[in-house]
Amino acid sequence: MNLEQNPSQRLQRDGRLLAMASEQVLPGLEQAFAVALTRFDDALFDRAERAGSAQPQFLDAMRELRLRRNDIIAAFTAHLRLAWQALEAGTPLSAERVLAGDAAEGGLSLVPEHVLESRLAVRNFAIVLLRDCKQQLARIDRRVGWIAGGLLLDADTNPVGPEHVGVAIHQAFAGVELTAEARLVVIKLCERELTPAITKLYESLDASLANAGVLPQVAPLRRAAAAPPPAPATAMMQQAEQAQAYDADGQYAPAWAQRFLDRWAQSTGRMEAAAGAGRAGHAAGEALSGPGALLEALNELLAQRRGPEPEAAAQGGRALNPREMMNVLSLLQSTPSATLSAAIGEHGESLAQRLKSEVLHSAGQLGMAPGSARLEAADEDAIDLVGMLFDVMLDERDLAGRSRELIGRLIVPFVKVALLDRRMFVQKTHPARRLLNSLAEACEGNTGQTPAERVLMAKVEEITERLVAEFNENLAIFLTLEEEFRDFLAQHRRKVEIAERRAAETQRGQERLEQARRRAAAEVARHLDNDPQLPKAIADFLSSPWQHHLALCLLREGEEAQQAASEALQLGDALIEELAEARRNIVGKPWLQAQQPGLRRVFASIGLHDDAASAAIDALHDTLQAVAERRPQDERELPELPQVVLPSVPAADAPAEDLQQAAASENFNHADADRFRQMAVGTWLDFIDKDGKVQAGKLSWVSPISGRLLFVNRRGVRFCVASPEELAVMVQLGRLRAHASDGAFDSAMQGVIDRLDPGVAAAAGDPVVKPPVQAPTVH
Repeated sequence: MNLEQNPSQRLQRDGRLLAMASEQVLPGLEQAFAVALTRFDDALFDRAERAGSAQPQFLDAMRELRLRRNDIIAAFTAHLRLAWQALEAGTPLSAERVLAGDAAEGGLSLVPEHVLESRLAVRNFAIVLLRDCKQQLARIDRRVGWIAGGLLLDADTNPVGPEHVGVAIHQAFAGVELTAEARLVVIKLCERELTPAITKLYESLDASLANAGVLPQVAPLRRAAAAPPPAPATAMMQQAEQAQAYDADGQYAPAWAQRFLDRWAQSTGRMEAAAGAGRAGHAAGEALSGPGALLEALNELLAQRRGPEPEAAAQGGRALNPREMMNVLSLLQSTPSATLSAAIGEHGESLAQRLKSEVLHSAGQLGMAPGSARLEAADEDAIDLVGMLFDVMLDERDLAGRSRELIGRLIVPFVKVALLDRRMFVQKTHPARRLLNSLAEACEGNTGQTPAERVLMAKVEEITERLVAEFNENLAIFLTLEEEFRDFLAQHRRKVEIAERRAAETQRGQERLEQARRRAAAEVARHLDNDPQLPKAIADFLSSPWQHHLALCLLREGEEAQQAASEALQLGDALIEELAEARRNIVGKPWLQAQQPGLRRVFASIGLHDDAASAAIDALHDTLQAVAERRPQDERELPELPQVVLPSVPAADAPAEDLQQAAASENFNHADADRFRQMAVGTWLDFIDKDGKVQAGKLSWVSPISGRLLFVNRRGVRFCVASPEELAVMVQLGRLRAHASDGAFDSAMQGVIDRLDPGVAAAAGDPVVKPPVQAPTVH
């Protein structure tokens, strides 16, 4: 009978099949790792030849790996065998807990940076392997769990899955003297060398278990048959409903652009006209969905917004020709006016209008009579689009101070790009567009508070200054600067990932601390509530040194810590039992004799040793003796104890009071809360403050203790910790929305469309998010 058909059925572990599986996969993994290790020499030597001044670290790594080869293989194998033994014992080992174990053993101490980088690297290795072997692993999880006694295994608990292989690699090199860079190279080599061999091992193990009759109904997934081509009448509708579109170069483009074009085509009658002209079906869809159509739609909305023809044109004013226009913009680029710079720093002022005024004013320096110059419609469209693009970006993004100033300085160069190459608005891979995305990512939320932020801001300033100084009409500089900055940003992101991991570990430590404090306080309250008449010495002992000691034991992890916590709880119960015996007038008993070792451990945890601890134990002994002899006047107090308390959880980690109240009153959409509970780590959301500023937050960690979700900003710094219910309240208040992952340029273009025609934008499926009057604080 299948366990899934009858979950209450108790399965017996199949020792024969478990032995068969372990003999097949564990030696295979060990051999694959040993073979991979022999290939590292050549790769490290090649890296050393290209490393310049860093060459010695790779040569040292080669020597260290040769000397420690047997130890490395033994450590790799030891972890996998330990994980398999845990499976056989019916208590599968969590790879994540093992990986974080060395930090947990030390309480809340920070982990060395090279350890964090190693953990991050092996997690990436596991992600790659899991992606490549997803279907085989899904079946192996079920089959191995079945023969182990009906256990439910997943990526974290499968003893031979990618997560545990990654932990084995981490453990293998943990004791080897390698520089941080060499260690990351070695782990990357493991990914390259091991993945093909492990993939074959998984396929072989899956097939062997299936042939042995283990869950034969768990068949390999088959691809669904291709759907027949749509009928011509529905082709256009299906195209409009797709969540993707493609630009002129076949690159992925945001869904909002296609939805907006469909709505615009319907509102202007172009769709019906196209169909009436005989361009039905897919051909009509192509005619109304290309980059030219998007530019046409934007130009039309700009013309409607602009209204009647400017007065200068009506009176015959001369339009600036392309060369004059470029000269004026180059002048503004090299020497920006004070009024334009002030407009960049002001919220709510239209940069497009200010820039057009500056262009016309500067035309006088080219010899044109004041007030006689005007702009061509195409030039005005370009300025309007770029100006509104930067308006949206500066208004909605978390850009302040120097960050806002640097992004604002890019407006004139980008107007020049728009005049030279209009494809920037519709081509996702345009170098100018990609450069702006990278610079905006680097500036967003960057206040320069940390050394890494200051280094990043200095690089942004360097790139901006070079662009302003060197860009004439050659767009190649955008490609050069974008490639250079992309490489720099990739290095910065690695530091961000380490900061993110630290934030998650800090939050985990704080939650475990709070959990330990609550449990210890509850145990003290249990004893005090059960007996309000406890002698003062015993009550003081329970509420101070014993509570502190118990919380420390609960805070630590591992079997020894669990044993220590159990002994501490037994000590408290034993002390109460001794008091009960004293109250039954049992005189002459050697009080607390059996509890002496435990009492000394408790007092040692607060700094009392030897004679000081003996004096405190004597006070408890004499108190029990006085109770037994019914002489309350002889009860003693504990000597003065050191004031030792566990650190408290920072107040900033507590959710806002109004969020808590709304969540407690269930004034939210429960479906939203359920979605947050299922949300994958790595998902980005947009958090909106009371001023409408948008800050992107990445789900970095979900607490297994409280279920709360930790979000970090683009610097990897924690800024919001909330429960699913509190996040659902934020959605209700308009403070939270899905994040557009297409970059700052696309997000701002959506805002441009919202401002040009909110009715069309809302009908296209991307409503404008309006911040509420009252909003909670995001930490």
